[in-house]
Amino acid sequence: MNNLSRMEELVGLLEKEQTLTDSEFSEFFDILADSCGEDADRRVQIREEIPAARCTQEEAILYAAARRAREKYYGSDVYLRGLIEFTNYCRNDCKYCGIRRSNRNVQRYRLSKEQILLCCEQGYSLGFRTFVLQGGEDLYFTDDMICGIVAAIKERYPDCAVTLSIGEKSRDSYKAYYDAGADRYLLRQETSDPLHYRYLHPQELSIENRKRCLSDLKEIGYQVGCGIMVGSPGQTRDHVMQDLRYMKKFRPHMVGIGPFIPHKDTPFAGEKAGSLYDTLHLLAVIRLMMPDVLLPATTALGTIHPAGRELGFLAGANVIMPNLSPGDVRKKYLLYDGKICTEDEASACGRCIELRVRKAGCRVVYSRGDFAGFKVRGQ
Repeated sequence: MNNLSRMEELVGLLEKEQTLTDSEFSEFFDILADSCGEDADRRVQIREEIPAARCTQEEAILYAAARRAREKYYGSDVYLRGLIEFTNYCRNDCKYCGIRRSNRNVQRYRLSKEQILLCCEQGYSLGFRTFVLQGGEDLYFTDDMICGIVAAIKERYPDCAVTLSIGEKSRDSYKAYYDAGADRYLLRQETSDPLHYRYLHPQELSIENRKRCLSDLKEIGYQVGCGIMVGSPGQTRDHVMQDLRYMKKFRPHMVGIGPFIPHKDTPFAGEKAGSLYDTLHLLAVIRLMMPDVLLPATTALGTIHPAGRELGFLAGANVIMPNLSPGDVRKKYLLYDGKICTEDEASACGRCIELRVRKAGCRVVYSRGDFAGFKVRGQ
């Protein structure tokens, strides 16, 4: 059996069973790696509107299956999330992160409650119905302050969802935010392997506590997102398969993955960035393993390739997060070098996103965009 026929067989099995054995996954990734190294004349155009959407026949089989899986639950809809990066202070010193505690070159900032609400006001007028409050683990923002911000957003915009992405907290803190009105929480584990986690993070952080946080969030009632960096320093194929197994078992409502991109002021400054193709492959695999999951085409994906986010939609993604943060702070929230969309006005960014989504054969939907079948409080 040739590689193309075997890929058809493996993708069919993944589509049907929503998993593969370790040996099947190894064979699957080997075939993809071999195909990507072949001559350009074997590549096929999978979307005429996107010149960069050329891939091998093996990849085309995978991406088509991922789109079928997405369309079963979400059709061609792509959901917008308005991202508000409200603080770049962080108590942690993660080795890959540009806003790590020990980076003295960062211009630190915090947005006030009033500034956050102004971002929401602008976003609401542009049609956004989910606001994502993201920041470093900044102890300045007490639980009462976070609860006050969440409650104020929900009071002004009761038809909107509020997502938090502010790191590891106690179960009591998570419960307080939820009771204040928070709907979703994003907390990427970055890697599921304890040794690899220790390599990427300072000694005081552990994968065990990260997984505890994720479990607490899910039990409380949040729509929960986890995820990984693709191509992070020290990552192996075994790590990736371990990540896939963990996420499949955990059953998140959202999975955020993006390529590792080095930042010049971190210990990993000289490391190689993650691959566009590896990221697209994993987006498609995650869509087939968890067909109803909410799956973003991340800013990092758009940073490593000008058409990265469009290609993400072709690989099964259905969420995108334009930046609503004030223009004067965007360049200060750099987790990695070269981050795109740090100068665009929110309205211009929205128009650009809508065009990109349409090019990929999808449509922007201005709604909360909840996980398929999720019972939302009060509805």
